[in-house]
Parts: sequence; C-alpha cells; structure tokens
Amino acid sequence: MLYTGHLPEAKQRQGSPVFVVGCHRSGTNLLYDMLLSAGGFAIYRGYLPIYKALIPRFGSLRNSDNRRRIMEVWLRSKGFRRAGLDAEQLTAKVMQECRSGGDFIRVIMGEIARDQNLPRWAVYDPDNALRIDRIKKEIPNALFVHIIRDGRDIALSLKKMGGFQPLPWDRKSRSLMATAMYWEWMVRKAQKYGSQIPSDYTEIHYEDLVSDPRLALKKLGEFLDHDLDYDHIKSAGLGMLSDSNSSFREEAAREQSAPMNRWKTRLSRDEVIGIEKLVGDCLDDLGYPLSTPADERKPGLREKWMRSVYRNYLEKKLWMKVNTPLGKLASLTELELTDDSP
Repeated sequence: MLYTGHLPEAKQRQGSPVFVVGCHRSGTNLLYDMLLSAGGFAIYRGYLPIYKALIPRFGSLRNSDNRRRIMEVWLRSKGFRRAGLDAEQLTAKVMQECRSGGDFIRVIMGEIARDQNLPRWAVYDPDNALRIDRIKKEIPNALFVHIIRDGRDIALSLKKMGGFQPLPWDRKSRSLMATAMYWEWMVRKAQKYGSQIPSDYTEIHYEDLVSDPRLALKKLGEFLDHDLDYDHIKSAGLGMLSDSNSSFREEAAREQSAPMNRWKTRLSRDEVIGIEKLVGDCLDDLGYPLSTPADERKPGLREKWMRSVYRNYLEKKLWMKVNTPLGKLASLTELELTDDSP
C-alpha cells in the first residue's frame, strides 16, 4: 500500500527539505525519527508551528513589527531552546530574510543544519498536511511525505487522547464517527494538494512501514534520493524508535508486535459499521479492507448529514483561523513558553 510520486528525470533532490505530514496519530513522529536516524538530516527535536499558531496570532511576516513579535515569542519556546542557536544572530537573520512562514522555517532549519554541518533538514507537523500548497509556494524545492494510517485505528487513538473535539451533540454517542470524518478530511486535503505536485509528493502507509520497513524505506529513499538503510536506522534508534509515544502506554511492551488493527478488538461491531458508513469509500480507496457488508454500510440520512456538516465545519474553521481576527486567539500552549504568553 505504498505509493511514490513520479520522479522527474535529472532533478537534484539530495538537498531538498522534507516535510513529513499526515493526520495526527498516523505515525508522523515515527517516520520523522526514522529519517533522522538514517543520518544526513539535521537533528532537531522541536516544534515549528509558524502556520498553526504564530502567523494567525501575530500576523504576516511581511510586517517588521510582526516579525519582531513572533521572534520574541519564539525565543521563549522549547523549540528554540532545543535548536541550540544564538538568539541575537538568529533574530537578525529572521528580521532581514523572513517574509513568509516558509522563510521562517527555512531560516530556522537552515541555521540548525549549518550549525551541525549537515546538508539537509526535515520537519514533521501533522497540521502541515493542510498547508502543502502554501509551503510549496514558499519553499519551491520542498518534498512532502504523507503518511497514512487506517482511519479506524486513528479514530480509536484520537478519541482516547482527546485529540479531536467533535461538535457538542456528537461528543457522547458519535464521537468515533466524527473523529473518523476528521481523519478523512485531513487525508483528502493532503491528497488534493499532493495531486498538484506529483513529482514532489509521496504517500506511505503506516502499516507498510511497520510490517515491512526495509521495503518501505527503500522506496521512500528512492523518492527522497537519500540512503534510508534500515539497519543503520535501527541501530541509531533516535526519538520514539526507542521510546514509544503510544496512546496505549499500558501496552508499550507489545507496541512493536501489535501496532496495527487495534480497532478489530477494541471497537464494537456497531462502532465499526458507523465508521465505515461514513468513511468506507475513503478506506477502500486507500486499500484498507472493509469488514461491513455493502448493504449494511450504506449511509443513511444521518450519515449524509454528518458528512456535510463536518466537511463544512472543518473547512470554515480553518479558513476563519487564517483569514479573520479569530486567528489572534490561536493557542501558544504547544510552544511551551518559559513564561506567561503575551
């Protein structure tokens, strides 16, 4: 179930930055740690929520006052502390060169790579799946790796973590179904943008990465033009390769032996039917076998209503955060600031 984009002939990719994207709980962190463990990528264990939080909160980087305010916050973040960069030099470079979120990422990661004397960098952020078009416009040589996981496992994991908040009337009996709709929306958004840049976008399935990592990494390495030797990756074992962040921490000892298809034992038949009524077509398109007979998973009026409501809700929520003053309410919690937010 692994698809790689069409590789253009004679195109230099070795120095191209890599963005690992995908719905939350799809394995973005795992794949990112595999890339870093392979060598050749700058090691950075921080978070760069420039599109998700900083630009919505403070405004476009085209404005020098906004750049200054963004840097004042960023220098107090856990991401900066992990970067190990000189605050004064970095601020000067951002103030001089940054006019977009892509510039900000390029400058931060470029400085980290330069400091480590490495030619390439990669970042991961699930929410960048929603911004592939914008990132590609601002960083033209960027490559995108979209990791996809079975939406039934995603719904189960996200519900346990509280990673997606359904609409109030769905939070009790239909939270799994609403979360599955969120998964489908994120997957389809990334695929839509990826279809516009087929040479620089690829998809990899979490299940392939876990069940046959050698083959999956070999194909991915061909797309990235980067040596992703599995034995070396396993030996280096950076990040969650040696410390699982599974939402089912009580089963950490079994994470490596049974990380897939948890939905088969944890979801009731009615829950599976409900999810497959809503996102069965998407699961099928992605190659995930359905367990519900066709006549039982035919969506009714309630399912059609939910699909319409959640698609509109998620699209409008994203648009309003980017295009209205509501963006100023964007949370800075994930930055883990050293003192109170401004």
